[in-house]
Amino acid sequence: MKILVAFYSFEGNTKFIAETIAKELKADLLELKPTKEIKTKGFFKYPIGGAQVVFGFKPKLLPFEKNPEDYDVLFLGTPTWSLSYTPTMRSFLSQVKLSGKKIGLFCCRMGKKGKTFKIMKKKLKGNEIIGEIDFSQPLIKAKEDDAKTVRKWAKELGSKI
Repeated sequence: MKILVAFYSFEGNTKFIAETIAKELKADLLELKPTKEIKTKGFFKYPIGGAQVVFGFKPKLLPFEKNPEDYDVLFLGTPTWSLSYTPTMRSFLSQVKLSGKKIGLFCCRMGKKGKTFKIMKKKLKGNEIIGEIDFSQPLIKAKEDDAKTVRKWAKELGSKI
């Protein structure tokens, strides 16, 4: 089975988790990148990002290096913004037609994960959600523990696919 870890990372936390999953499962990586990124410094990144979520903004994405539709299993990762997934992930889910895939969901958050997975699952109808996991700022709080946790999670899911 071909496995892809597709993710968007704003400050590096989701990228860390994505790379850990990909290494554990020998999967391909696809980093989702908007053509224009919000600046990562300063207070205004929070209200700008939150407003984009609330208003359903879908940024234009840079071309993909891999075609997600060619994979049997996908792990999709996003930061949590305003208790949901990011506009970049919204663009990805709108652009890519995923059906009949096995999908694992992961997110990194500063506060609560909110309805991130619930909303993603609605967008992913017609696929089998094989697992979900979230982390609170792994690069800041518990990098080694979170790496161990996500490796175990990925290995368990990997044995079922």
